[in-house]
Amino acid sequence: MNDAVTQLDPALVQRFAEIVGDKYALHAPDDIAPYLIEPRGLWHGRSQLVLRPGSVDEVSRILRLATETRTPVVPQSGNTGLVGAQVPDASGRQVVLSLSRLNRIREIDVQSNTVTAEAGVILQTLQQAADGVERLFPLSLGAQGSCQIGGNLSSNAGGTNVLAYGNARELCLGVEVVLPTGEVFDDLRKLKKDNTGYDLKNLFVGAEGTLGVITAAVLKLFPKPKGREVAFVGLQSAEAVLALFGAASARAGSALTAFELIGKRPYDFTLAHATGVVRPLEGDWPWYVLTEISSGRSAEDARALIEDILSAAFDAEIIGDAVIASSLAQAQAFWNFRELLPEAQKPEGASIKHDISVPISSIPTFIERAEKAVASVSPGARIVCFGHMGDGNLHYNISRPEGGDDHVFLDLYHAMNKAVHDVVRALDGSISAEHGIGQLKRDELIATAPPMAIDLMRRVKAAFDPAGIMNPGKVI
Repeated sequence: MNDAVTQLDPALVQRFAEIVGDKYALHAPDDIAPYLIEPRGLWHGRSQLVLRPGSVDEVSRILRLATETRTPVVPQSGNTGLVGAQVPDASGRQVVLSLSRLNRIREIDVQSNTVTAEAGVILQTLQQAADGVERLFPLSLGAQGSCQIGGNLSSNAGGTNVLAYGNARELCLGVEVVLPTGEVFDDLRKLKKDNTGYDLKNLFVGAEGTLGVITAAVLKLFPKPKGREVAFVGLQSAEAVLALFGAASARAGSALTAFELIGKRPYDFTLAHATGVVRPLEGDWPWYVLTEISSGRSAEDARALIEDILSAAFDAEIIGDAVIASSLAQAQAFWNFRELLPEAQKPEGASIKHDISVPISSIPTFIERAEKAVASVSPGARIVCFGHMGDGNLHYNISRPEGGDDHVFLDLYHAMNKAVHDVVRALDGSISAEHGIGQLKRDELIATAPPMAIDLMRRVKAAFDPAGIMNPGKVI
């Protein structure tokens, strides 16, 4: 890290502070510290000022002043991102803009099946508000108790329900965005059909705060399912998992709302290290699937459908064992097991993580080729593979060899990334399925994406942010 810190002009700091009021302009190192580091601890930035605006007008005034004075701004929501997009650099010159006070749910329109929420609304709060009016907001993440809607949209978050409902981009109908100039782009519309020119909202969703600041959005709601069944399944191979997915999709269609793949190693890590978990199946299997069926008709319909899928899979010798949750509590326990997988890897030492996607049909091929690629870089490294099989997104993590040295293993970070990502690209996949680019994958994106794609992204960036103040050093 560069130790040279550029001090902002005290008079400029005061001008920024006056916009939000002294109470919401953080200067003290202890107050600022939580905003400077992300969950994995890979990046630790510096800043002299964290601003916590309470209105769109305050955000507008902050960005207008930032453009006028060429002061870089780093937008931040719940600070749960995993690629460093929300962390300032080491210069000390960047101002952190926290959206956490913009936390109102402005409207729930039951007839239109929409909710209008501000950027600082916590995802779980929005889920609960929808539930209160017999609706479902389906975006579901492990960090849903602290992540915020602005960050979900800026990173185009995915999660466990993408299979049936789509990612954050597909759940968004309209946005309110403050541009770097301070102008407000108000596109908070509820239309599911709108062919009037360019779809501007989708430039901001997934842009990681590099084009403007999302301050509110109109999001889709869905009727709550009347029946929901969850099953844990044991299988012998990745090919069997793919066969089960094909059979379940054919029988259930849109009622198949989740299909999560879990390798034996993350399964074993969770049994060993997570608190309060119970072994879902009696026997051990090379692969596991956590799947969910949701019915808009009845609980009986959901039960009959999942039993039909599993019975047919047993008869075809696709699966080796399965258990259907016998209660809501057991269903939640199954899902809790899945959510604890990432944390359960930590006690096993240093890890190198990948958030990749390939065509669903290529997943067994990816698993086979990537295993060889990992062994070529670090013999004995332990593959921790799990993820959203139903949409082709795997969290392909690599733990250091048992008894190995953390620092020695992490020195292989770039070599391991290249080895795994080369397999991904050979299968026409993506090196970032749902976590974004941020700082972690910026250089690799620039080095490996088609030059025309990078050129077009830079043109878009220059058009929206000619002063270069919006989250510099991220994405491109």
